[in-house]
Amino acid sequence: MTTEEKEEKIQEKWEVQLRKGTLELVILAALQHRTLYGLELLKLLQSFKSAAITEGTLYPLLDRLKREGIVDAQWVQDGDTRPRKYYSLTATGHHKLADLVTLWRQSVLDIEFLLAHPGPAILPVQGE
Repeated sequence: MTTEEKEEKIQEKWEVQLRKGTLELVILAALQHRTLYGLELLKLLQSFKSAAITEGTLYPLLDRLKREGIVDAQWVQDGDTRPRKYYSLTATGHHKLADLVTLWRQSVLDIEFLLAHPGPAILPVQGE
C-alpha cells in the first residue's frame, strides 16, 4: 500500500467516525421543520457528502429514535401507492435537537479556537 493510499484510508476512517458521531443530530435537523418518509429522508441525507448513509444505517437508527420517543412514525397510504412510514420530531425530539445543537456549536467554537490559537498557552480549566 502506498503512502497516498494509507492517507486516503485514514481520511476515510476519520470521515466515517465523524459521520457516526453527528448522524443523530443530522437526522433531527432534517426533521426539524418537516415530516419525511424513510426513503425521502435517506435521499436528503445522501445529497450531503458528510451525511451520506445507507438504508441499513438509517432505519435501525430511526427505530431507536422512535423507541426513545424522539421521533414519531406514522404509516400513510396516499392513493394507490404503497403505504409509507413518515417520521417527525416529537416534543422530546425538539428538546433533544436543541441540546445537540448547543453541544455542536460549543464543539465548533472550541475547535475553531484551537485552530486559531495553536500556541502553547494553556487556558484555565472551567470550574477552577
